Amino acid sequence: MTLRKLIDHGALDTPFRERREALQLGFKLAGLLTLAGVSPFATAAYNKAAFDAKSIAEAVKAQAAGTLAESKDVVLTAPDYAENGASVALSVSTALNGVKKILLLIEKNPAVLAASFQVSDNIDASLTIRAKMSQTSDVYAVALMADGKVLFTKKEVKVTLGGCG
Repeated sequence: MTLRKLIDHGALDTPFRERREALQLGFKLAGLLTLAGVSPFATAAYNKAAFDAKSIAEAVKAQAAGTLAESKDVVLTAPDYAENGASVALSVSTALNGVKKILLLIEKNPAVLAASFQVSDNIDASLTIRAKMSQTSDVYAVALMADGKVLFTKKEVKVTLGGCG
């Protein structure tokens, strides 16, 4: 029997109907949870002002942080030269206690804030990302401390082929 005949006679209809009904039920449940104020599609807190910032100072200020102070206790690992700006490995770590947030900022990118991480004393504050860089720029690793201090380190990364445009 051909596939067309099976479909015409309804032989293949049952699994498709069951899947369709399961999807419909799932979407109805998601809608009810959303109306109740519990979003099944909830995302992490997003600081739009920080990610829309056009300068290092604006991005740090949007995080409700104080003035920047350079520190050797915040360690930034980045290449001296990035052959391709579309994927640049950046790592930040610190052994300091009381770090509540770690930021990675790229000064000359269209969006200065590349990453923002909430951390606690319960985890090792050592993070790695791959970021796009549009051009040669200073990269900042910033640690926001529980006592209000804002510690940073920076490194220039030379990009030979831009990745943001």
